[in-house]
Amino acid sequence: MEYNFKDIEKRWQAYWADKKTFAADNNSTKPKYYVLDMFPYPSGAGLHVGHPLGYIASDIFARYKRHKGFNVLHPMGYDSFGLPAEQYAIQTGQHPKITTEQNIARYREQLDKIGFSFDWDREVRTSDPTYYKWTQWIFIQLFNAWYNKTSDKTEKIETLIKEFETNGNTTVNAVCDETEKFSAADWKSFSEKQRSDVLMNYRMAYLSEAWVNWCPALGTVLANDEVKDGVSERGGYPVERKLMQQWSMRITAYAQRLLDGLDTLDWPEPLKESQRYWIGKSEGTSLKFKIENGVDFIEVFTTRPDTIFGVSFVTLAPEHELVDTLVTPAQKAEVDAYVTQAKNRSERERQADVKRVSGVFSGAYVIHPFTQKQIPIWIGDYVLAGYGTGAVMAVPGHDSRDYAFAKHFNLPITEVVAGGDLSKESYDAKEGKLINSDFLNGLEVKQAIKRAIEEIEKLHLGKGKINFRLRDAVFGRQRYWGEPIPVYYKNGIPYAMPENELPLVLPEVDKYLPTESGEPPLARAKDWKYKGEFDYEWTTMPGWAGSSWYFLRYMDAHNDKEFASKKLTDYWKEVDLYIGGSEHATGHLLYVRFWTKALKDLGYITTEEPAKKLINQGMIQGRSNFVYRMEGLNIFISKKYFDALSKEGVISREEIGKEIQKQLGEAKFALFNSTSHTITALNVDVNIVENDILDVEAFKNSREEYANAEFILEDGKYICGYEVEKMSKSKYNVVSPDDICNDFGADCLRLYEMFLGPLEQSKPWNTNGITGVHGFLKKLWRLFYNTGSFAVTEAEPTKAELKALHKSIKKITEDIERFSFNTSVSNFMILVNELTDLKCNKRAILEPLLIILSPYAPHITEELWNKLGHTESITNAPFPLVNEAHLVEDNFAYPISFNGKTRFNIELPLTLSQQEIEKIVMEAEQTHKYLEGKTPKKVIVVPKKIVNIVM
Repeated sequence: MEYNFKDIEKRWQAYWADKKTFAADNNSTKPKYYVLDMFPYPSGAGLHVGHPLGYIASDIFARYKRHKGFNVLHPMGYDSFGLPAEQYAIQTGQHPKITTEQNIARYREQLDKIGFSFDWDREVRTSDPTYYKWTQWIFIQLFNAWYNKTSDKTEKIETLIKEFETNGNTTVNAVCDETEKFSAADWKSFSEKQRSDVLMNYRMAYLSEAWVNWCPALGTVLANDEVKDGVSERGGYPVERKLMQQWSMRITAYAQRLLDGLDTLDWPEPLKESQRYWIGKSEGTSLKFKIENGVDFIEVFTTRPDTIFGVSFVTLAPEHELVDTLVTPAQKAEVDAYVTQAKNRSERERQADVKRVSGVFSGAYVIHPFTQKQIPIWIGDYVLAGYGTGAVMAVPGHDSRDYAFAKHFNLPITEVVAGGDLSKESYDAKEGKLINSDFLNGLEVKQAIKRAIEEIEKLHLGKGKINFRLRDAVFGRQRYWGEPIPVYYKNGIPYAMPENELPLVLPEVDKYLPTESGEPPLARAKDWKYKGEFDYEWTTMPGWAGSSWYFLRYMDAHNDKEFASKKLTDYWKEVDLYIGGSEHATGHLLYVRFWTKALKDLGYITTEEPAKKLINQGMIQGRSNFVYRMEGLNIFISKKYFDALSKEGVISREEIGKEIQKQLGEAKFALFNSTSHTITALNVDVNIVENDILDVEAFKNSREEYANAEFILEDGKYICGYEVEKMSKSKYNVVSPDDICNDFGADCLRLYEMFLGPLEQSKPWNTNGITGVHGFLKKLWRLFYNTGSFAVTEAEPTKAELKALHKSIKKITEDIERFSFNTSVSNFMILVNELTDLKCNKRAILEPLLIILSPYAPHITEELWNKLGHTESITNAPFPLVNEAHLVEDNFAYPISFNGKTRFNIELPLTLSQQEIEKIVMEAEQTHKYLEGKTPKKVIVVPKKIVNIVM
């Protein structure tokens, strides 16, 4: 009987769905284990072979944990709000919901084919009103909450209001916007609008003016992590900085806890470092510089107050609020032009672009707080409005960016810390003695920092403080396809909707574009008002909202009374294993930690972090193929000839001309000789290339312009060039998992993706290599069907068979536990080869083999398990334990050396004495050959190591 993977996989996929084999039990007495993949955005292109890499790894581990006796929760859903569906809706008029549902159906079909052990009864979709009802509910909890610095947690807003009613805000210790002090009497006298405005300064979800990344083409605000090189990550549209009334989340309240929590997590260190950098904790002091001839101050934050006497200019961010007021008339035009240009670069781009130097002099000055000298005020985009105060005291002698700025604009550079060579570069090290620094002279840097802060505080010029780079998260998006924010406006005051009226469902609109007056698309909705009277909020939530708590909804996916019951959140707690891409380090993975901590503070869950262990899977790269067209001739030359023309190869132009004459005739040869021709490398669909050999007829049929193409071949074949690069439609290097499943089977795909290399590393896809894995599965099949029919015996296994099996059980267990799945696949191949050589077809060996292979290749193992007579799925069969007794070595292969040079090996029992070993070795026929009749001086025997015969 042949290995018919198509029938086998179809049958077992239907069985698992019908029996709900992978359903997690909310009432189990087993220990729990929660395995989660970062759920996908369902794009129209569907999955390519790179997408399932992490899913296969998590599935192997989930199946392994079931075998180990755990109650495993392994769910899947869709992050189904997203810009692509909305952009498609704008172009075609088709509702994003329709596009999204079609894409989800395609994804589900593909995922089912690969045989994942997902509990599909718990599926979530962030765009489903029954799901986003609870996203809106969480928003309301945060709207009605504040961060109490004294208790160091988020609390209900009622506790703050009670404090206002009793004492005003004079003793309130909160993370908040700047707020004037008021008494309890003042609070009671405030109007409803005044109270609302005050509370908005404290709320965890709040409305305020904020600098945002505005993308006119997309008609929406983008998060910093959605902007790259001044354009939107999705679509590549220009992005500009803009001050807008905007909903935000006060994530900065959690900056320290987010930092501290990283030390408790088993997450990749590079990812944790990314978050540490993004949060950006720094300790220093605020310091005020008085503006010359004015009453205003420029306040800076610095971590190096010891360098105060090295300040030679002050730099403001282009967006700083004082730019317009202090710029002189002579400089206004130049400053305005610079500010306009600088606003169009994102904060992330400005931080990363350390080589570019740009700036403009404002014409104004500040007075140095200690020397009373004039200090020029410059404007430079390397200073960020959102970090610190949006102004820096520039010390070019001891800061590399200030140094580059000063060199570029020929500004003074003063040395105040000895130890460097300022003619070459700034001296940034926090060590050395202070010089040219008045009362700080002679102090070491650490002493000088402390002394400077003391003096600054004594003169009331500033105060020692801790600062963070992390900014509050902009929450509103000026787009249609997202969760409506559950807020309405009455007399200009925002009110959260009553919880019992949720969800606020996304309304229908005539177009998915902003209104003619520039309002978000939701402003187009007819009669969409609260109680028929009050306007709803017209912006929608960002893409990260629904993904910031989805791990909790999987615990209780169909609960219509609460986001998840306390009983189930207490049972499942946090994710035990989370697998997804590192690109989410400073987006989703920061926001989900923030919301988890906030929900814990408010008493809804008991866990501080969303996931104990996180693995970032690498990328499967595409292997692109190229054809080479001679422009003007529509002739495609094979790779050998392209290499010869594009480099100094061994083939001359004349020889290529001869090939054209020989293969295509005199007319083409004459055209070739008449002029020089540009040769263009073009991507070709990898699905019509095998082993770099082009299917010429398929290529000619692929596009009309290629129908009459002619080819210069090598030995009758057209050989394509290749390159490893990102898998994408534009490169024509996308390989669909559907094709692999159809041609080789899902088990083969699963094994091959793991076999490609370590999970965390990027590696190139090459379909040509999959045949080896397919051959392994057929070889496995033949262990059970070695005579053409099923033939497994009940005979007792031999020592060699038991040793091979238990060696593999030990290795596979260790590999899975350390997520080294690629080495497991290699070990399976070795084991099957050994058992084939041993002609093993014994149940006692093959049954455990199926169980250890089951997480990797579930379909074939289910089929053979069933053939062995089992009526239940292999899914919950106990994972075999290694018996170390079978691994004890009885023999040792002794290297036999002559004067230290190994000549051959002899395998001997380990029980032999040194004398017995020597006797056997000296009597061996091979020994006599090398002795050549001579008598050795001595024989050295080291048991379990070597025998050395000294001549």
